[in-house]
Amino acid sequence: MTMKRRHFLRRAAGGAGAAALGACGAGPSGATSEGGIDGPRVNWRMQTSFTPNLDLIHGSGVRVAERVAELTGGNFTIRVYSAGEIVPGLQVMDAVTQGTLQCGLTSGYYYIGKHPGLAFDTAIPFGMTTTQTLAWFRYGGGLDLINGIYSNFGILSIPCSTTGGQMGGWFREPVGSLAELAGQRMRIPGIGGEIMARLGVTVQTLAAPEIYPALERGAIDAVEWVGPYDDEVMGLHQVAKNYYYPGWWEPGVSIGVLVNLEEYNALPAAYQQILHAVCAETWLDRLAAYDALNPQAMDRLVREHGVTVRAYADDIMEAAWQESNAYLAEISSENADFARMYESYRAFRDTQWAYARGNDLTYQNWVINRVANGNV
Repeated sequence: MTMKRRHFLRRAAGGAGAAALGACGAGPSGATSEGGIDGPRVNWRMQTSFTPNLDLIHGSGVRVAERVAELTGGNFTIRVYSAGEIVPGLQVMDAVTQGTLQCGLTSGYYYIGKHPGLAFDTAIPFGMTTTQTLAWFRYGGGLDLINGIYSNFGILSIPCSTTGGQMGGWFREPVGSLAELAGQRMRIPGIGGEIMARLGVTVQTLAAPEIYPALERGAIDAVEWVGPYDDEVMGLHQVAKNYYYPGWWEPGVSIGVLVNLEEYNALPAAYQQILHAVCAETWLDRLAAYDALNPQAMDRLVREHGVTVRAYADDIMEAAWQESNAYLAEISSENADFARMYESYRAFRDTQWAYARGNDLTYQNWVINRVANGNV
C-alpha cells in the first residue's frame, strides 16, 4: 500500500470524531439556520443485503439515510433499497464497485471469493468479541488494513452496524457429535462455511430472502443467521426447533457501509464527516439494541415456541478449533495481504484475551453463575 493511500485511509477511517462537532449545529462555517449543513444537493442510492423485516440490520441503512438527511438539512439524501430490489443480496459489493450503487450495507465475508481478507470486515472463527473487534479496527490498525483491500475494488468500508456475538444456528434434528454433524446441509457463509465444509457439512451461501424458503422446503437441514431477535423475525423456529450455541464462527460481528471511492471523494468534506459520524452512532445503537432485545427473544423462543437450546458437543468444538487454525494458517501462507491482517488481528486478540481472562471473564463467571444458581 502506498504512503498516499495509507494517509487517505487513516483520514477516511478516523473522520467520525471530528464529524460529531461539525454535525451537531455548533455553528461551523456553512451551518444553516435549521442546524443542517449548507452544501450541494447530493442524491445517493444504497442497497442492503437484507430484507425490510430485519429492522435492526436493514434498518441500520435506513437510520443512516435519515440521520444524514437530517444533519445536512436534506441536501444529502440516500434512498435505501432492500436485497433484490436493484441487485441480488450477495452482489452489493459488485454494484458499489461498478457505480450502480453509491453505497451498500453488507457483510464483507460474503465476498471472500474476491479476497479472503474481506472476512475480517465481518468476523473470523474463534475471533474477538464485538467490542474487541471495534478496538482493533480503531486502535489496532485493522480498518486501515481492511480498506487497503477494499481500495483495490474502488471501495471504502465504514463500520456501521453490528449484531454482537451470534448464535450457532438452527438444526431440524439434534447433532450430538461430530459424526452427526457430517452430512448436514447448512446455510453458512464466510470462513465459518469453509470450516464447516472441512467438518463434512454440505455448505450453501444464501442471501436473506432465500433462507426461510430453503429451510422450509427441506433444501437445507440447518441454517445460521444471526441471533434470537432476528432469527425469531425470520421465523426459523417454525421449521427447526434445535438452536445451538456458541456461534464460534462469528463471536463478534461488524457490518459496514461499502462506499464507492469516487463518489466518496466527490462529497464535500462536511458530508464525508457526517457520514462517518452517523455510521459510528448507528453501530453503537445497534450494539445496544441487540443486547437489549436478544435476551427477550430467547425467552420467547423457549417459553412460547418450544425451541430447545443446545450446546455444541465438545468434539465438534475441538474439531472446529483445529480446522479453523489450520485454515487461517494455510491462507496466510498463500496470501500476503491476508497474512498481514491475520498477524495484526492475532497479536491484538491475544493481548485482549489475556486481559479479559484476568478481569472480565473472572467477574462474569463469578457473578453470572451465582445469579443463575439463585444464590443472590
